[in-house]
Amino acid sequence: MKDIIVLYPSPGIGHLVSMVELGKFILNHQPSISIIILITSTPYDTGKTAPYISRVAATTPSVTFHYLPPVTLPPNSSYGMVDLLFGQPRLNNPDVHQALQTISQTSSLKAFVIDFFCDAAFEVSSSLGIPTYYFFTSGASGLSAFLYLTTLNKTTTGSIKDLKDYIEFPGTPPIFPTDLAEPLFDRNSTAYKSLIDTAAHMAKSSGIIANTFESLEPRAVKAISGGLCVPNAPTPPVYYVGPLIASNDQASDEQECLSWLSSQPSQSVVFLCFGSMGLFKAEQLTEMAIGLENSGHRFLWVVRSPPPTDDQAKHPSTLPEPKLDTLLVSAAELEKRVRELMDSSSGKAVRDRVREMRDGARTAIQPNGSSRFALAELLKRR
Repeated sequence: MKDIIVLYPSPGIGHLVSMVELGKFILNHQPSISIIILITSTPYDTGKTAPYISRVAATTPSVTFHYLPPVTLPPNSSYGMVDLLFGQPRLNNPDVHQALQTISQTSSLKAFVIDFFCDAAFEVSSSLGIPTYYFFTSGASGLSAFLYLTTLNKTTTGSIKDLKDYIEFPGTPPIFPTDLAEPLFDRNSTAYKSLIDTAAHMAKSSGIIANTFESLEPRAVKAISGGLCVPNAPTPPVYYVGPLIASNDQASDEQECLSWLSSQPSQSVVFLCFGSMGLFKAEQLTEMAIGLENSGHRFLWVVRSPPPTDDQAKHPSTLPEPKLDTLLVSAAELEKRVRELMDSSSGKAVRDRVREMRDGARTAIQPNGSSRFALAELLKRR
């Protein structure tokens, strides 16, 4: 029977791409395996995922995409974005159960890897006895804090945002409570419960795969391996296999950007990207554009369209409205920070550190690198 690993990404493009690249990384190490990726349709914008999926399907035949049937949100429901990201996979559970059962009947299903937003599927795979791994798209510092949430939940009362002292997450710098993610502020919200439940399930999984590399975050890696993030219980093995990034099969617009970038003087371009959910009002975009232009430096900027204003068409009721601060960062402030980064001695120190981490990332994914070794250890457990 053919050995199969099933991957279940969250549909946002940042989550989808890194998990698909994980599948390609596995195939690069062990070509005899086949990868099946479960794809969900969503009632919200996930970025331009279809062209990327088409390119992978055409160039990597050992990766196949299984599309789950669309699900319908409850009528008159009003979800926040985090509720939606955790809630839709729960509606997908019956179809996930059927897909895993069908795959198991014709192949040897070695492992099921789920994005942490797809936590609802943990109960499905556990009931079927399938080894289940969580994929954490962020770094080790974020993972350390995430795993520690269950302890923080037990050792605090009331709202986390009302705490007066810095929170000490193992292996990370102290964080002031109001700087944490907003869904953690309301202990009675479904979003808070989803985060706590996911952290608890991750600690009970077969293992965690993180999109980072060991030399980037040694303090956090040491804290996790030392059991500080899951006190009084075993910590599952964590495999740092990053950086997982899309390979050189870009679309035409990406190729155009890279061609322009290659024609610029070395270390002369500022790159701005705020992720697939990074939205700014039109006024803020204008300030940013002026600041960048006035800085006098070349820049490459990934810009998303601003959300609609009150007098424009509204989103459907099932979609959460973007929640944006009205506090603007001025053009002058942005110009100052860009000049500081590109022209000052302190900025040079930052750039040198980034260059060092870039070299560390390249080393990690080389044949004898730490990420390759971690992947080999992961595949030994199948």
